[in-house]
Amino acid sequence: MAELIRNAKSASDWTQNELAAYNITVEYQDATTFFGTHTLPQPVTVNPVVLTATGPQLMTESAVDDFAVLLLRALRYNTRGRVLRTRKDIPLVICGENRHAKTDVCIVDQNEILLLVQEDKQHMDNSDPEPQLIAEAIAVFAANNRTRRQTSNLTPLDSKIMAGITMKGTAPIFYKIKVTAALVTSIGGGAYPQEATTVYAHIPNIPRPNRRWSEGMKPLDNRQVILSCYEAFKQFVN
Repeated sequence: MAELIRNAKSASDWTQNELAAYNITVEYQDATTFFGTHTLPQPVTVNPVVLTATGPQLMTESAVDDFAVLLLRALRYNTRGRVLRTRKDIPLVICGENRHAKTDVCIVDQNEILLLVQEDKQHMDNSDPEPQLIAEAIAVFAANNRTRRQTSNLTPLDSKIMAGITMKGTAPIFYKIKVTAALVTSIGGGAYPQEATTVYAHIPNIPRPNRRWSEGMKPLDNRQVILSCYEAFKQFVN
């Protein structure tokens, strides 16, 4: 993999090839392993209007982003002064060149980004949301460290688990993305990292997934499982 060609690409252009080129793999886990608990928390009650305002079929990009904002707000992800932002642009240094990462939705707390949401746009442009989300997390980690150093007079972090979600309509996949300063340095210089990075992901275990995943949160039993996952995922947004 060290021989793979590495080019200066914005986050929106990342594919599985970029993950391989930077020694990044994704491992899918069950709920117990991913969330660290045998029992998911009870789902909170969400106003049905939020869940039915946009259907999961043929949702436009703006509709998915709007739904994500409404849902995260209803689930109280934006407490303690946190702000929900859309289309936030973040610098990404890669292969010695300046590129960009643009989040679909993110949560900001005192100028540091804590959570990223990336829409699955494969129905529009065949792009893969997974490497895009990971690239955004890397850019955010670097940006957060600059904020800590330049604005808050805090010591930059050596590593952090960035919380991320991809959304296909209203159906989420949850990610724990460990980003290190060494990985940021390798990507900035276009070098193959000697230390492997493993990203952990979880797909909610809904009833009859082969038939109903495309329906997202529309079926009530799907909704209960997915909302419980959102509640459990809050522990990683810090």
